Amino acid sequence: MYDTATRVGLVKERVRQKQRRREKRTLCSLSALCLLLAVSLVGTLGAFTGSGRPAALSAYGAVLLHEDVSGYVLVGVISFTAAVIITVLCIKYRERKKTNSFREDKQGKL
Repeated sequence: MYDTATRVGLVKERVRQKQRRREKRTLCSLSALCLLLAVSLVGTLGAFTGSGRPAALSAYGAVLLHEDVSGYVLVGVISFTAAVIITVLCIKYRERKKTNSFREDKQGKL
């Protein structure tokens, strides 16, 4: 049999392992989400802009392509929204991680 200090140490190590596993899973899922968003934005951009000949071939081309701008605007709005959502999720994740480490430190000192 283990004494109490050894059992507590084993439990704490197991908790740290589970936390690392959860963090790794979260990181992988966020990476997959970013990849999925990037692929979908490229697909959306390709679908809305078309592959036609540009209306103007001069330096003022971006201004004169007002007919095909809707696709670019849509992709910009979607990418901005996705970036805000991912940023909020990362901030919440970091705060939760800080709170958990603070609790763990506090419990360790008691």
